[in-house]
Amino acid sequence: MAPSSPPRRRRPGPPGEPRAIAWVYVAPALLVYGAFLLYPLVRSVQISFYDWDGLTLGTWVGFDNYVEVLRDEGLRAAFGHALVLMLFFAVIPLVVGLMLAAILDRAKVHGLGFFRTVVFLPQVVAMVVVAVAWRRIYAPDGTLNSFLQAVGLDGLTRAWLGDYALALPAVGFVGTWFETGLVTVLMLAGMGQIDRGLYEAARLDGAGPVREFFSITLPAVRGEISVALTLTVIAALKTFDLVYVTTKGGPGNQTSVPSYEVYHRAFELGQVGLASAIGVSLTIVIFAISFLITRIVERGEP
Repeated sequence: MAPSSPPRRRRPGPPGEPRAIAWVYVAPALLVYGAFLLYPLVRSVQISFYDWDGLTLGTWVGFDNYVEVLRDEGLRAAFGHALVLMLFFAVIPLVVGLMLAAILDRAKVHGLGFFRTVVFLPQVVAMVVVAVAWRRIYAPDGTLNSFLQAVGLDGLTRAWLGDYALALPAVGFVGTWFETGLVTVLMLAGMGQIDRGLYEAARLDGAGPVREFFSITLPAVRGEISVALTLTVIAALKTFDLVYVTTKGGPGNQTSVPSYEVYHRAFELGQVGLASAIGVSLTIVIFAISFLITRIVERGEP
């Protein structure tokens, strides 16, 4: 039997060859990313320094549009409304999702996969469809008022989306209903990876369900909490379709939010420069809050 020839060694290529090959694969993605995200963002920043109606020649105004964002009472109120929506979109769903996931994980409910699918269903429905459905529920002759009348609570019926005090909480509750399923599924996924031996050891030491939750479950799902908060906070701050379909910022400007103000100022009032400044300011706020969430979670990790 003839001896096999020794394996041929591959000649080393030029020093920069691996890096060049990597750029060949990365460059198309970077081009797409730059064309559809970076360029519009840079362009928005540029437009924000002009007084422009979108049609005629713009006039350079520097930081005047940003000063107007801080000075305009309606715009300040819009950012305040977005912060209120964070409570409904992020905080309440996180609390409810954590409690619901902890109960389901502890009780070992049969058919948990089906339950996950059901609670996640709102996420696969377009927000416009959700908004149309809830606008009908909140209508003066809608489902909610009909139910209140049926149980003898006629005094509580009202035009929910036309009430100055309750319009914003009514819109926010839709966000709570929409986001709770997502948070619950994320928490269930995190809790499913916890070592069950930790719970058994805690029970041997006399720990109850509440102590187990705060000592074992909550620290173990910090990563999932960070992801859930980031996603829901961004959803709260950039929500537009829900407000546009249900209230269009009304009554008055009680439910106006920055994203709606961008549309209103740019396409209805022709203040494109100011609308760009609002959008850039909103982007900065989203980045700042997301960074803060990440830092808080990282500091809490052991």
